[in-house]
Amino acid sequence: MPVTSADISAAIRDVPDFPKPGILFKDITPVLADPALLAGCMDLLAEGFRPGDIDAVVGIDARGFIFATGVALKLNAGFVPVRKKGKLPYETHAESYDLEYGSSTVELHIDAVKPGDRVLLLDDLLATGGTAAAAVNLLKRIDAKIMGVRFLVELGFLNGREKLACSEVRSVIQY
Repeated sequence: MPVTSADISAAIRDVPDFPKPGILFKDITPVLADPALLAGCMDLLAEGFRPGDIDAVVGIDARGFIFATGVALKLNAGFVPVRKKGKLPYETHAESYDLEYGSSTVELHIDAVKPGDRVLLLDDLLATGGTAAAAVNLLKRIDAKIMGVRFLVELGFLNGREKLACSEVRSVIQY
């Protein structure tokens, strides 16, 4: 029987007051530890795509890498990491974005995604949307064709989806 989003949601552990008081952290490590649930995540994140539909699955640093590599294998596509500034060894494209206090930058190698490449962008969590929006903007700036943006978990009450200038945004689980 296929794994459902309800199965995955039931395995996600709530951790109160992490990383600071007042935050209810959604811990996906029990999902990652269960091979059937992990495989189900890959199936649900890849849903609607077949091998050959996507040239590259782009994963956002760091937990997005877990899901993006599995989905890339499933779709017979390459994997491309979007990393925090200074973590990639070669020349990069960069996109900065604002945080609550300060700013941050994400990067990808200049030869990792080419204009016209069909990409699927993945991350584990959509919260406020800053990092995902920066990744979307970066991919658009280099003329990649964004076929979809997918998240395992979305915290809808934080309205991160509103920052994403994409029509194809999906989450497996929404809180």
